[in-house]
Amino acid sequence: MSYLVLARKWRPQTFSDLTGQEHVSQTLQNAIDSGRIAHAFLFTGARGVGKTSSARILAKALTCEQGMSPEPCNVCPACTEITAGTAVDVLEIDGASNTGVDDIRELRENVKYLPSRLRYKIFIIDEVHMLSTNAFNALLKTLEEPPPHVKFIFATTEPHKVPITILSRCQRFDFRRIPLGKVVGRLRHIVDQEGIAISDASLTMVARKGDGSMRDSLSVLDQVLAFCGDQVRDEEVVSLLGVVDRRLLLDATAAVFGRDTRTVLDIVARVDEFGYNMRQFCGELIDHLRNLLILKAVGDGTDLLDLSEAELATLRQQAESVPLDDLQRHLTVLLRADGELGHTSFPRLVLEMALVKMATLAPAVPVDQLLERLNRIEEEGGGVADARVQWRPTPPAPAGSRAPERTAATPPPRTAERQAAPSAPAPRREEAKPASEPRRTGDSWADFVALVKGRKPRLGSMLEQGSPLVVTAERLEIGFPEGAFALASLRDSDSQAALKELARQFFSAEPVLVMRPLAPGAAEAPPNLLEKKRVEKEQQQTVLKQAATSHPAVADALDVFGGTLAEVEPLEGKEPR
Repeated sequence: MSYLVLARKWRPQTFSDLTGQEHVSQTLQNAIDSGRIAHAFLFTGARGVGKTSSARILAKALTCEQGMSPEPCNVCPACTEITAGTAVDVLEIDGASNTGVDDIRELRENVKYLPSRLRYKIFIIDEVHMLSTNAFNALLKTLEEPPPHVKFIFATTEPHKVPITILSRCQRFDFRRIPLGKVVGRLRHIVDQEGIAISDASLTMVARKGDGSMRDSLSVLDQVLAFCGDQVRDEEVVSLLGVVDRRLLLDATAAVFGRDTRTVLDIVARVDEFGYNMRQFCGELIDHLRNLLILKAVGDGTDLLDLSEAELATLRQQAESVPLDDLQRHLTVLLRADGELGHTSFPRLVLEMALVKMATLAPAVPVDQLLERLNRIEEEGGGVADARVQWRPTPPAPAGSRAPERTAATPPPRTAERQAAPSAPAPRREEAKPASEPRRTGDSWADFVALVKGRKPRLGSMLEQGSPLVVTAERLEIGFPEGAFALASLRDSDSQAALKELARQFFSAEPVLVMRPLAPGAAEAPPNLLEKKRVEKEQQQTVLKQAATSHPAVADALDVFGGTLAEVEPLEGKEPR
């Protein structure tokens, strides 16, 4: 005996067997029970969701020899003939193969004749949208006023292609994509009846591959059983179907949330090693983050997510470790990468860059915290406070009341600060003299470098690259990376002589000058001035960007042009509008 595929062997034979279409089966059963049976039905929906099966079940219920009932008996000759496809009074017509007007004219001729042995003559036309315009026109009159012994059942995946004149003459039933949980439940029932050992995780992968179609899911299950036999392992299913292992998605997001760039790159290497398509993996990762976003946003998103209970439990646990704002930013990065993956020659590089960027994103700071931080910096007299507060989103005041204050009060202190270094060394000497014990760098080191840079720009630039280990009136010890050009240059006799003279002027003493290399990875070395300036600038830019994006005009511009802030430059003496 030839093998019968699972999709045909387990085709629903009663309305109760229909999975995920309870709204359709309940309506049809009520119509049969009350005798309100229309003359034409239109079943619409995606492939493999039960349209043709429902048409056959409805035909059996209408012609069952036990009498019309909400459920066919499936044992009388009428039911068995319809199940086998041999009933002469139930004609199944393929709309894709019989598209012409001549085919419909032949159908109209058959409509005139009474059924030979069943209660009704039933015409089931599959993919009815494939009929030509002339064929639809030829069907209109018959469909509007058919003989009492005729019923029409149309099925289509594209109802928008069916003329409105046909739609208005039919009762329309929209079949939905079957939820993942219900597909898995039906598959579990089938494999248990077939005596097959397979885990729920494997069935979930099969159902997800079916994409809401029971027929497609059963076809995939047939393929899995042909490969694995009666003992199915999860690894074999992953290998056969080429689906992305959910554990890989969990590991990738955990590495991103943990800011572990090494693990992120290792995961991309594993994706490449397993032979996954980079864009497919990116799409799966987007879907995974979307699920986390929904759980984080609404708490219990069971009705919004097509996931099993085990997967939901895992996602809830992971969603607790990441803020909602960060999830939105991660999704933005991935969506942009997905667009680039569609036309790049270096998909692995694009995915690596996206994941590394996600892993190194600075945590999002709420606007109220930014304002609090700006106020605190201003109160403490921070160096960038006056530049930052211009972006504070406070209610606007009349321009005339603020302009004099900004032009008259703000510039003089800046001028005084710029002139203080070269013209007033005496206060620095007074501060440096009491320093009898070696101490870590303070303002005196930055002021000394500023003095040197003003007199000897080349030497000052080199000193900015050094780490001040000891800065006192007695000893000036500066560390440089091993082999640095600045170290060799500052050890030169001419450079030493110039530095000693400038140090004598600054400290009112002759400190011992020591330029030495730092041990690799030395923990005791403080940052050099270049590094401090870089960090301060990054911190300033971070605060300014976050404050700027809260400005309505900036936010509107970013939304309109789809851009990002590259750099924010504080306005001098102007108020942004």
